[in-house]
Parts: sequence; C-alpha cells; structure tokens
Amino acid sequence: MRRATALLAGSALLLQSCGGGGGGGSPSPAVTPTPTPAPAAHLYTAPGAESLSIADVENVVARAAAEAQARSLPAVIAVVDRVGNVLAVFRMTGAAATALTRPAPNGANIDAQNLTIPAEAGAIAKAITGAYLSSGGNAFSTRTASMIVQQHFPPSGITPGLESGPLFGVQFSQLPCSDLVQRFGNPAPAAQIGPKRSPLGLAADPGGFPLYKNGVLVGGVGVMADGDYGFDTDVRDVDASAEEAIALAGTRGFESPETIRADRIYVDGTQLRFSDVAYTGLASPGTATYAATNPALGSLVAVTGYYGPAPAILPGAVYGTEASGVRAATAGEFANIDAYVLSNGSGTNRFPVSAGTDGGSVANPITAAEARAILEEAFTIMSRARAQIRQPLDSRAQVSISLVDTHGAVLGIVRAPDAPIFGIDVSLQKARTAAFFSNSVAGAQLLADPSADVRAFVPALRTFLNDPAALTGTHAFADRSGGNLSRPYFPDGEVGRPHGPLSRPIDQFNPFSTGLQSALILTNLAQHLGFVTGASLIDTAPRCTGIPDAVPGRNRLQNGIQIFPGSVPVYRGNTLVGAIGVSGDGIDQDDMISFLGVHNGGARAGGISNAPAAIRADNIVVTLSGGATVRLRYVSCPFAPFLDSSANNVCQGL
Repeated sequence: MRRATALLAGSALLLQSCGGGGGGGSPSPAVTPTPTPAPAAHLYTAPGAESLSIADVENVVARAAAEAQARSLPAVIAVVDRVGNVLAVFRMTGAAATALTRPAPNGANIDAQNLTIPAEAGAIAKAITGAYLSSGGNAFSTRTASMIVQQHFPPSGITPGLESGPLFGVQFSQLPCSDLVQRFGNPAPAAQIGPKRSPLGLAADPGGFPLYKNGVLVGGVGVMADGDYGFDTDVRDVDASAEEAIALAGTRGFESPETIRADRIYVDGTQLRFSDVAYTGLASPGTATYAATNPALGSLVAVTGYYGPAPAILPGAVYGTEASGVRAATAGEFANIDAYVLSNGSGTNRFPVSAGTDGGSVANPITAAEARAILEEAFTIMSRARAQIRQPLDSRAQVSISLVDTHGAVLGIVRAPDAPIFGIDVSLQKARTAAFFSNSVAGAQLLADPSADVRAFVPALRTFLNDPAALTGTHAFADRSGGNLSRPYFPDGEVGRPHGPLSRPIDQFNPFSTGLQSALILTNLAQHLGFVTGASLIDTAPRCTGIPDAVPGRNRLQNGIQIFPGSVPVYRGNTLVGAIGVSGDGIDQDDMISFLGVHNGGARAGGISNAPAAIRADNIVVTLSGGATVRLRYVSCPFAPFLDSSANNVCQGL
C-alpha cells in the first residue's frame, strides 16, 4: 500500500513513473530481473483446516444479539465463512428494515448515493468485507476499509493535499453482477464453492469484522442497526458506534490475533484503524446462548439470492478444500508448488491456463505457453517480495494474479495460499481494465454504452488530455494511469484542482459515486437490489456493464473496472494482446508483480513483453491552470522489495 507522492520540481509537477516514459532526475542503472526457477520446497504455510461449525455460528449470533439488546438497539446480524457463504442472517425483533447510503455532498444524488437498501444486504456486505479483506497475516474491518477508500488518506478534516486511499475504488468489487463470483444456490456438490458475491460490493461502514478460530481466518460478521450505511469521514476522533460494538461482541471467542489487526499495520507511516470500540467497552458479558436468543430476541430470515428460503444455521466451508472452491493447484496446473486455483467443487479448475480467444481481433494471440510463463513468473516474483500489509514484518507477499486477452477472457488465475479473497475478483477487474483502456476500441465501446452518463466520460477525457485520439489504442494504460484520471482532484489530493475526467467532481463525489467506475455498473446494481427486495423476479445477469459484446454473451468489462494500481497490459511488439492484474498486498507490490511478471514471462517464452516505453501512459503530460504540468504514471515499484536479494530499483529501465 506504499504510495509515492507527487514531486514538485521547478514549475513542472511530475508524477514519477517506473518502467519507461521518464520521471525526472537521473535514472539509476537498470537492474534486469531474470526468470527464477520455481522452488522445490514450500515457501508458504497453508492455512489450517478450520471452519465455523453450526455451534460456532450460533455463538456469534447470540453474543452479537446480547450486545444489541444491552444497548436497546435491535440489529440484523449476518455471519459468513471465508469464501462468502452466508451461514446465518438473524433479524432481531424491531430491527430497522432498511438503511440509507450516504447522500452526495451537493444533494444531487446519483449512482448509489442516498439509496435505500435492505438492512440484510448491508449486514451481509459488512460480513463479507471483514472476511475478504483479511488473511492469516492481516485482520481488517469495515472501519479499516473506510479509511483506505476515501478521497484523502487518512480521511479527516485537515488532510488537504494528501492522496486518495490506497484501495480507492475497491468498494466496487465483489459485485453481484460479476462473472467471477459465485451465486447462492449452486447445485450439489458445489453449493459452498466461493468466492461468493456481495449484494453491495465491499462495505466501508463500521460494523463488520473478520472471525478467527484457533488463529485461522474462518469468516466474518456484519451488523446493521442504525439505518445509516456510510463511512467514517474523520479518523481523528473515536466514534461511539453501537453497530461496531454489536459486531465486535459477536467476535468473542473468534477474535482476530492482536498481532495482525489493522492497528498493527502502517501505511506511509499512518496507523490503520481496526475498531473504535474495545472489548472492555462492551455492555454484555459474552455468555449469551443461542437457545436464549432464538426466538426470544428475533429469528433467522431468508435473503433472496443469498440465504434460505427455509433459513437455518449452516456450517462454513473449510477454506483450501475442493468444497470451498479454492484449493492447492496440481503439478499439472502450475509448476509453482505453493500455487492455489479456483475450482468448481468437483475437481475442475475454473480458470485453467489457456491461449487467447481473440484471434479475430489480434493476429497472434497469447499462446498457452506464454500465458503459463507470465502467470508462473509473476507468482515467483510474488514469492520473493516482501509483503507490505502482513504481519510479522518480512513476511512474503501473498496475492491473486489474473491474466486476460483483449476480449477480457480469462487465460488463467493463480493465487498464494493465504492471499485475501477480495483480490481474486479485483485482480481480474484490474487485468480487464488495463486491457480495455489500452485497446483501440475503448472509446467507441464506451460511446456505445446505453447510459448517457457513461458516454459523457469519453469527450471529457479527450478534452482534458487535449487528445481527440485518446482511448483509441495510442497509449498503453496501467491501472495506475487510469487511476490518476479517476480522482476527484487532479493531481490526486490537491484541493482546489479540478477533478480527473473519469471522476465525479468533489462536490458530487463520495465512495458510493466515484465516476465512470460507478456509472458503468449502476443499472445492474439497481436490478439486483430489486431482485433481493422482491420488487423484481429477475436478477442481474453475470455482466456488470452495458458496453457492446466482444463475443456473443460477454463484453470486455464483465465484472466492472478497478481504479487503483496493480496491472499492466501485455504486448507483442506494438500490438496489445492482453493484460495482467494483481491484488492482495501493497499497491506498489501489486504493480511490481504485474510488471516484472510480464517482463520475466516474456524473457522465458519470447515474443511477448510489457508495452513499448514510447506508448506507455507516462508519456502523457497534462497542462494545469497556471502552466504547471503533470505526467501520468504507469507503474510504481518498491525500492528494495525482495527478501532474497538487495537489488533495488528493480523496474527501472525495463
């Protein structure tokens, strides 16, 4: 999550780049990484075979409900396992049926602003967020999420000039329309395969925590009670959040290890937040039983698309098993001995290494051998890299890695054993985003979207860049590049500057309305919420955007876009052939694994490479009012990232 700041040099403001395009100053000598043989011994320890039992889930519900009763605030309580299966949704008598998302600052509510949502949907989203953002090396809550997705980091009333949160935009992942995430109701034996979708993406409203059993991440708990589905705009104070207290009470007996909680992890010297409520501040003794809770305090309730129709407490899947949908790869699937893949519950890899499907658009698509080389080399770079968001210090990075062709078709997904689950969908979003915005059809396809709001972003971008040819394949865009253009201030964080052309202006912006990212998925999100509430019998299709199909039944942005770093496009000479996306650790780590994975994969397989330096987006210079100039960024790599080497500037000159 390390984030570089803008450097002011004379009258030119340069957002420095790594890997081409020039960033000012004298470059360090190039350090050319070379492909490294996969280790013969395990470098990672697989998570323990723990899961939530029915009795465990009952205890979580009972302890949360007892705290709600003690605070005279009836709540909706949701419990999920590590891969997002909903194990219980308990509605206390008198609990609010709905909640409102936060309105726009200027009152002109669009996208998901000021939206009425079912309280059950909010509780599930919070529980999934606590589970998905966490791992055996980091425990993050929805309060942590709130801190890292806003327009300034850390969010407060005195942070003008600070960049946006390191995971800015991650809230629009795990979407109910995503073609990667699984849906409730899969036929046996695949009923519990994950990762499951969230009804609202990831949540930034305090009241969601991960659950651990014997030190192993096994799920999450989420609570809705106060009718407000929002976020914490100021981290300088301590909030007396009843929802957070109720959810924290539900973690009793399933507490995250203190050593890995978010408040033990620092980003750019800033301590992350885990909870504004301490266990010592809870109002209930933590001895409640489920027998005294149901039906005395409420009952289990069905949630269309997620839980029921005859609701009963369910046990969680054991993460890492075939039944969970995430398991260790076989030797034939990946050479990396620690690799994990997504499975269908019956032994079949859902996203095996494959050749490009885009032969009608690309003369020489990525071959299966090239796809394997990129994915395995990226995995090897990850296994050498020092993690940024994991404890203890000097742990190895753990991420998910996705590769796509120019149509957005998945050519393979691989992940580390204990990588956070959220990174699976996000890595695919990142890969598709880089491939799409680097494609010659990007502008035309956005202009063909049914939404006038979506269409308006194309001329806005072209005017902003003073380039009528923008989004026609003239430049290679990494997610860091598009992210520069997707912030409510440009340059990022500089109060008083205009918004980026892919963002909402700051008086319209909040985490429920980011710009093009949110506009693309609004129709599908609204359709899904209608399905959940019973207003519609039709759920959203597994496609998040309305842009034209690349092939019948599938478009290039099937699970939406992502706007924080961790991806690069893949080229054959000057021709775009695909993209890689990485997610699960610090954003600079994600960038490096993407960039060096493609570089080393090309060195191993031949014929493919990173984008030529001359066409990378860090060649784009924007002139600001007053004459200052800003150069977009491409990737930013950690200075000295490896555990097994003292090499530094490892992306410089490549």
